[in-house]
Amino acid sequence: MGRVALLSFFLVLSACASKQLEGPSDDSNLSVEKQDAQKRASIRMQLAISYYQQGQYKVALDEIKHALAISPDLVDAYSVRALIFMGTGEKKLAEDNFLYALKLAPDNLDIANNYGWFLCQNKREKEGLVYLQKVLQSQTYASSKAYNAAGMCSLNMGDNAAAEKYFMQGFGVDPANSGLNTNLARTLFLRGEYAKARFYIGRVIQQDVLTPDVLWLAIKIEHKLRDDAALNSLSAQLRKRYPDSPEFSLLQRGLFDE
Repeated sequence: MGRVALLSFFLVLSACASKQLEGPSDDSNLSVEKQDAQKRASIRMQLAISYYQQGQYKVALDEIKHALAISPDLVDAYSVRALIFMGTGEKKLAEDNFLYALKLAPDNLDIANNYGWFLCQNKREKEGLVYLQKVLQSQTYASSKAYNAAGMCSLNMGDNAAAEKYFMQGFGVDPANSGLNTNLARTLFLRGEYAKARFYIGRVIQQDVLTPDVLWLAIKIEHKLRDDAALNSLSAQLRKRYPDSPEFSLLQRGLFDE
């Protein structure tokens, strides 16, 4: 799965970004010059977000630079820039931008969600869960992505029970979320509940989300269940779609426990 696609399972853009940065309202207290500056910064951020979502990180950073030149304390600029640096693997720059965004907007749950996931990705799971639990305490905000991130964070810590709890809560919010279904299947597989794991990975396959990791997990489940027909069908799809993948190499060598 591509880096941008993987991030999208867990990260959220800010509330302002999700509204496509509609621009300033008709506020009579704002000067025409101020309103024009806000509009120009908003356009730059729309472009930055679009480029970020396409994985064009360098161009997105240029647009953010322009937005900050217009509005130096634009929270969304630091938040999105943190996501970009997270995507490029520049951890120190990502964290600096997350922290500055939180300094400007300490109650912004979108940023808290993303920073929590960032910490979980960098072996700072306990710190990450503090931010993610803050997000999940908000009944009006708690999202499937936040539950998914908290579940993965718990899984990284070896706490499979907590991970399953988070994944199930997320499933209750968004049962069609392929990331949650995949992670539920993975957690149940690790616990040896292969029939239940098959149910959840089957939901992902029905959505035609046939990434190498999804197919490989489904193959390992069918191998445990000794369903040769299903195993052969899934193996054929992995061979056809991803013949150069590490997962297909494992299949060829019969390393089902890897």
